[in-house]
Amino acid sequence: MKTDYRDLLKPEILHSIKGLELISRVIVDGYLSGLNHSTRVGAGMEFSQYRSYEPGDDLRLLDWKMLARSGRYYIKQSEIETNISVKFIIDASKSLLHQEEGLTKMDYIRVLVASVAYLAQHQGDAIGLYALNDHDFYSVYPRVEKQHFNRFLHQLVEIDNKGKWPENLSSTENLHDRRHKELIFVVSDMYQHNDELTNFIDRLKTKRNEVVVLHITSPKEETLDYSGSVTFEDLETGDKMKLDASEVRKQYQSKFQNHISRLQSEMLENGIGYEVFNTANHIGEALEIFFQKRKMLL
Repeated sequence: MKTDYRDLLKPEILHSIKGLELISRVIVDGYLSGLNHSTRVGAGMEFSQYRSYEPGDDLRLLDWKMLARSGRYYIKQSEIETNISVKFIIDASKSLLHQEEGLTKMDYIRVLVASVAYLAQHQGDAIGLYALNDHDFYSVYPRVEKQHFNRFLHQLVEIDNKGKWPENLSSTENLHDRRHKELIFVVSDMYQHNDELTNFIDRLKTKRNEVVVLHITSPKEETLDYSGSVTFEDLETGDKMKLDASEVRKQYQSKFQNHISRLQSEMLENGIGYEVFNTANHIGEALEIFFQKRKMLL
């Protein structure tokens, strides 16, 4: 019987390295088992080690001599060269602690990022992580070897959401790797005060990379599906506002959709991908985007 990853979305699992690894493996294995074609793993790269065959691996990379000797399936994998560098830039501001149905946006982000990173590494790509707010900066430089994934997950678990997105990030130069083509995912709720996030994202795009914004929303955030008088709190500033949800719902929904449309238009004009991810969405959709964007770089 297959495990639904949603059954694993529990605090004790989400906030542990082994738990995140388990969830990411369940999601990726479930996604790959539904594909009708094999995906490419490091074709044309110099060989340096073996790893066990996993669903979705290119059968052309199987080592048949190892199969004859051991009765097990092994893939030739390189640690010397990688196809692309996959980087995740996470908004670590306090607004990502917004919670619905016991799941915060940051919980969802951890699972999403861990799953895409797990798949990317098994495609032979380097994975790197950057998370920031106006208090802290977290970084894990992109690497490809297998044990790097645990360091990646450790940093992902350790992110402490507080404050807001930095106002004055003047340079993105240190985030780029000139040696490899890059696929950069920016994961955020796109909550900003003075376009500081969109200005930062615009500067990320170069001729050698693909940039994709994963805009994380939640069901009630999109619909304002509350009843009666509700007090709303800005998690970043502490400001509070009391509203009758039924009276302002239509106006709110219209403004929310206009906000999404404006962001989408601005990103597309700058050659940047833009996807809205509701925390109710299946994370397999993010794996589809990874494959689509990765193919554009190869």
